[in-house]
Amino acid sequence: MTGVKIIGAGLAGCEAAYCLAERGVKVTLCDIKPKAFTPAHSDKNYGELVCSNSLKSDDVYFNACGLLKQEMRILGSLIIEAADNTRVPAGAALAVERQEFSRYITEKIKNHPNIEAVCDEADKIPDEPCIVATGPLTCGGLAEDINKKLGGGLYFYDASAPIVSRESIDFSFAFEGDRYGKGGDDYINCPLSKEGYYAFAEALVSAEKAALHSFDKREFFEGCMPVEVMAARGVDTLRFGPFKPVGLTDGDGNKFFAVLQLRKENAEGSAYNLVGCQTNLKFGEQKRVFSMIPALKNAEFLRYGVMHRNTYINSPEHLNGDFSLKSNPDVFFAGQITGVEGYVESAASGLMAAIGFLRRAEGKDTQLPPEHTICGALSRHISSPNANFQPMNANFGILNCDKRIRDKKERYRYLAERALKEIQEYKDKLCQ
Repeated sequence: MTGVKIIGAGLAGCEAAYCLAERGVKVTLCDIKPKAFTPAHSDKNYGELVCSNSLKSDDVYFNACGLLKQEMRILGSLIIEAADNTRVPAGAALAVERQEFSRYITEKIKNHPNIEAVCDEADKIPDEPCIVATGPLTCGGLAEDINKKLGGGLYFYDASAPIVSRESIDFSFAFEGDRYGKGGDDYINCPLSKEGYYAFAEALVSAEKAALHSFDKREFFEGCMPVEVMAARGVDTLRFGPFKPVGLTDGDGNKFFAVLQLRKENAEGSAYNLVGCQTNLKFGEQKRVFSMIPALKNAEFLRYGVMHRNTYINSPEHLNGDFSLKSNPDVFFAGQITGVEGYVESAASGLMAAIGFLRRAEGKDTQLPPEHTICGALSRHISSPNANFQPMNANFGILNCDKRIRDKKERYRYLAERALKEIQEYKDKLCQ
């Protein structure tokens, strides 16, 4: 069987490389690390998480991303294996110790006998069999070549949240615990009074933003909306979003007008992420505005939030359902550059591109995951005609429900059980 070159050692590239290597394919995995980094990366290891340490909910039956992770476990995902082995407490969410997570992936990749990891920068789409998984920050000659051959790229802006040290949090204004008493002390909750919340929301809207280079058109992905943009939509928007107080009470049973939650950023719990506070405010403004929250009045910011432009291709015009290029079926794309949005979704696309490449290399017919699975629905999203193509997260809305089930929880459970049954059947067929 022919070997394959994979460009990009993010989640999608590493997932694809490991999947193929485990099936006997010789893989050359190319990445610019450690000699160079994109604007959003700083860790020398592969599979770096840059916006959050959370891979979202791990609830299989009531959360579509939790269901997707279970589908990937069934298909033998390296990324979910790494997450399961480096997770930190975060209630129902699958959060990881970021450096350990990347280290786990890197060691698996570099120690695999069928993978050669090289530090190299691609300046064009290779003519040889390959998987391009360079991510939404693809730049330089390769970005120019993609734009030239695929008719230009689309884009949206993505943001990350600040991180503060635990020791700088004022616990006289904070308490630990998850909603409705779930998750023990996985989260630190920072309440705001009615007056404090409105003053904070007003300060967010009026604070000075960082310049977005020369880009004038600002399109934000709804799943990662800057907190100041949310606040500008209406003064109570945050109270019904990331600052919602529902289910959060302190040890005395007190309820609050609004609550900011902090989530562990590392296993030792020395650093905490401001949940839902991805932002493009200038660094000085971030410190000023977030310090208005009583528990953070003396906060030490270990990292400020940043924003960058994410680019994706018009996949319905250029990609087949197995993530291969319509104009050259030996070339596959994977990751957020294809228009799947989210860490888990990006990794899943790498897994699907690898399966598609393997079947093509073996001379077998394309075998897409069933449409009633999240994997299958995402593969169809990126390949079905769509005049207004936009990035897509895992969600139950992309699964067709063939029964009328009015209760949402019962409907989600039905969709999840059907998806898990079909993804197992799909895996069994692949092994035949």
